[in-house]
Amino acid sequence: MTSGRRGLAPRKQPRQVRAELTRQRILDAAAHIFEEYGYAAGTTNRIAERARVSIGSLYQYYPNKDAILVELVTRHLEAGEASVARYLAEGLPESLEGILRVFVRAAVENHVADPQLLRVMAEEAPRAPELLAKVNAYEEERVRYGRELLERHPEVRVTDTEAAARLLVTTVELVVHKICSAPVPLETGRLEDELVAMLHRYLTGGAAVSRGAGSG
Repeated sequence: MTSGRRGLAPRKQPRQVRAELTRQRILDAAAHIFEEYGYAAGTTNRIAERARVSIGSLYQYYPNKDAILVELVTRHLEAGEASVARYLAEGLPESLEGILRVFVRAAVENHVADPQLLRVMAEEAPRAPELLAKVNAYEEERVRYGRELLERHPEVRVTDTEAAARLLVTTVELVVHKICSAPVPLETGRLEDELVAMLHRYLTGGAAVSRGAGSG
């Protein structure tokens, strides 16, 4: 992939409703184009045509398709944060199983809509320093929060909570992404149940959990 030297920041920050709607239309069109054609064939001309804007208008907002993909990755991260925040606002369950289910479900919900686009974002997104810094900051915040949860929950039996938190965050992200973007994905309820059971056994030393608790 290209580096961040070509310029990945949006050129124009919309200040009016119409401009913001145009930007969103470009991003939505790009998501469909990358999902349909892949990143290499997902040209800015195709994106502009799908968004019903001129190529000149597109370049007023984004200097190249790398910048558009970076913005889509950022939007994906922000959607994940918002999903977790909604669950936290409702209050976490008391049981460790319930807590794990909340975070696994939030991850699944953030991955099921556009699996092909997620594959493009994970495998073909520009490895720009600013994007990597944003992803790393997002992961570090989740690790910090996970470590605090593990340290104070009475069901947890692992002693190295720093390592456990990193394994927890990484496992949820990678497993959910890999399975949701697979050609034949696992049904989301089964994915949630099995992943929660696996993580619960690791954190508690083998205690069983109920299946399908609170599954939608």
